[in-house]
Amino acid sequence: MVPIKYIAGGFKRRALTTFITIAGIALVVFVYTAVLMMSYGVEKTLASGGSERNAVIARKSSQGEISSILDGETINVIMTLPQIAKGADGKPLASAEPVVVINLDRVGGGISNITVRGVEPTAITLRPNIRITEGRMFNTGSREVIVGTSVTERFIGARMGDKIKFANDYWTIVGIMDAKGSAFESEVWGDARQLQAAFNRGNSASTMNVRMADGVTIEEFKQAFENDKRLSQFEPKTEVKFYKEQSEALATFIVVLGTAITIIFSFGAVIGAIITMYTAVANRITEIGTLRALGFRRRSVLGSFLLETIFISLSGGVIGVIIASFLQFFKISTMNFNSFSELAFSFSLSPGIIINALIFSTIMGLIGGFFPSIRAARLKIVDALRNA
Repeated sequence: MVPIKYIAGGFKRRALTTFITIAGIALVVFVYTAVLMMSYGVEKTLASGGSERNAVIARKSSQGEISSILDGETINVIMTLPQIAKGADGKPLASAEPVVVINLDRVGGGISNITVRGVEPTAITLRPNIRITEGRMFNTGSREVIVGTSVTERFIGARMGDKIKFANDYWTIVGIMDAKGSAFESEVWGDARQLQAAFNRGNSASTMNVRMADGVTIEEFKQAFENDKRLSQFEPKTEVKFYKEQSEALATFIVVLGTAITIIFSFGAVIGAIITMYTAVANRITEIGTLRALGFRRRSVLGSFLLETIFISLSGGVIGVIIASFLQFFKISTMNFNSFSELAFSFSLSPGIIINALIFSTIMGLIGGFFPSIRAARLKIVDALRNA
């Protein structure tokens, strides 16, 4: 194998072209990593609000909460199922929740959709990650609401004490809720009965959130629905699975669009790597001939140039990932394809994303450096030394 010192010396002699190539690869890896972080951030935001002990019940044919509906009779039947846990008061730990979408004015201009969720008093018990950070919980039977921290930050007139208008009435904001980064921070919560009346929903709901009794699995809970003809059109799923499925369409769109952009950028990075490595070969023809004359085999020369390429690409990959990691301090918003409402989320980095980004950078480098390395390895000793 060619000595490492020889390979390292090549970087110094071609500092400018090496730097430009590393910068190009770093830019592409930054974009690629940012795309994966966005996708993972969406999935994490939607799924983090779920629990394996809780189940969300929706109509089988629905694509999300907005398109699902449970009538009052169905809700009453579900309430009697023995698989649902009971609270200290002996009542089922369940919350039938109508979900609607309203428009609010964004800070900075424009209008965006916001999810309004009607909940029952058990909602906070079912979702222990919800915490009222300012104010209080709304009073049952009143036109009061609590809003998520993201709603307060991004929309006009959505702060503590403000009144927001929807369904031809004004609703007073009496509390701000933190949901540990989950999608609930992008929602408005009010009393389920008041929302049903305001939107002429009768006693129906969009979905139902329940706590399964100790020892009950989701498969057993599903079986209870299959065994009852009155519930055959409905299906329970764990909260984690339900919200993960809600994120798939948006996450897939982000990945597909982002990957297409990354591929376009990657052509530039690969071309940069090719130019750098061909320049390295052209400038070191005599050195290559000397190495071959000293007894180094073709595969040793090939290996040294490929190693050089890998080092350059990995350097760019590491720099790109480091820069992308700072995106975790930013929060952005987009439209949730299932609810057609705004969803605020943060970029999120994981070990898997880091590994994928570094593998991607290495592949770019190998593609860019393969043919120049082959050319270097195939140089004949006599032809190479003739350039001296």
